[in-house]
Amino acid sequence: MDSDIKILEVTPYFLPVKTRVPLKFGAVVLREVTYAQVKVKAENRKGEVGVGWGAIPLSDFWAFPTKEIAHEIKEKAMVECVRAFCRAAASYKGYAHPVRIFLEVEKDLPKICREVTGKIPGLTQEYPFLAGLVSASCVDAAVHDAFGNANRICTYDGFGKDHMDDLSNYLGPAFKGKYISDVLEKKYKPRVAVFHLVGGLDKLTKAEIDAADVKDGIPVTLDEWIKRDHVFNLKIKLKGTDLKWDLDRTLAVTGISHENSKPGTKLYFSADTNEQCENPDYIIEYLRKLKELDARAFEEILYIEQPTERDLRAHRFDMRKLSAIKPVIIDESLMTLEDFDLANELGWSGIALKTCKCVSMELLMICKAVQKNIVYTLQDLTNPGLSLVHAVGFAARISTLNSSVEVNARQFYPAFSEPEAKVHGRLCEIRDGYAYTDSLKGYGLGYQIEKIPREINK
Repeated sequence: MDSDIKILEVTPYFLPVKTRVPLKFGAVVLREVTYAQVKVKAENRKGEVGVGWGAIPLSDFWAFPTKEIAHEIKEKAMVECVRAFCRAAASYKGYAHPVRIFLEVEKDLPKICREVTGKIPGLTQEYPFLAGLVSASCVDAAVHDAFGNANRICTYDGFGKDHMDDLSNYLGPAFKGKYISDVLEKKYKPRVAVFHLVGGLDKLTKAEIDAADVKDGIPVTLDEWIKRDHVFNLKIKLKGTDLKWDLDRTLAVTGISHENSKPGTKLYFSADTNEQCENPDYIIEYLRKLKELDARAFEEILYIEQPTERDLRAHRFDMRKLSAIKPVIIDESLMTLEDFDLANELGWSGIALKTCKCVSMELLMICKAVQKNIVYTLQDLTNPGLSLVHAVGFAARISTLNSSVEVNARQFYPAFSEPEAKVHGRLCEIRDGYAYTDSLKGYGLGYQIEKIPREINK
């Protein structure tokens, strides 16, 4: 097709980011991260050229959580993997749609991960495939943006029969005559409800503030966040190893949320242990006791996210008993289409999408989810800057559970997004529980990159 693109150049940039307050999830605490932003130059078959951008925080804390290797070593590995995937994408021969390009280049990702393992001193464990996806995701996003810009279209208008093969070429004969465009909104939803994160170390009330807390005019405690931003979707990070603590935390968060919300506000909560539960029985017991202690809080739990370890094949936990109580959403375990099929077999209720797992793959996951009639959510990697703009734009073109997207960079490193907020203020700054999309304009992914005053954009 004339809209197919050929990659001409791929250039990575890396920026340091420090949190304003520590973010605890699972068994780790994040205080700093390297942010990768990638520029892709591409041309279509008619010789029209477009430049695209993609970005992601390289969170080894989530993608490579082992404590046996220092953060600095894992971070170097993630940076090297970005560079290696950039080279692989740049070496792709010929013209193709971005989804086809990703799937072809992704075949090299296991090899890239092995090469990174051997290249970085002190990397005593194999560089994991999930970390490879995170490193690749900024390149994938930039290719999609370049595709739209080269063809002078919104990228999301490029997933139908005029621009790509039907889904049978990617997902098998059951998808003959179907296209990714079938599962996308025709235009950006004007606003998307946001999920606010309550981290494991987050303070809940102003009474808990002490001299050590940051004083920058931005909320520190949950009650302040609710009063300022009027968030009504809240994600609670739990330990998964201490039932009393998890129950007490849930009751405290739900109670404070009701006390500080506007009268009549309907609240929704999700619970996430980031794989820390030994088995699904822990969460089943958590939900049973929660219902006994506070029936309202139990009813307001919208779903449970990834309670058990990410290796689906290690124990093959049957999730049907848990799924019968509340939807249980797979996240860290979901990396490939084969993982999707196994999760479906094991009784998981739905899937958690993340732009850090590569938007090409996430689009195919959505198509499978719609076919199976299972729900999907869009979670965060504490995406700031351009990665935040991309994630909210993606959420505004798909049909997530509760029509929501997790947005928490404003809590943990808001200063980093200030250049993007000059253009996308109503998207970056939540005030009534929603991110607004009116600033997503033009071709590609709607960044309006030329207006964003970040030095590397010039």
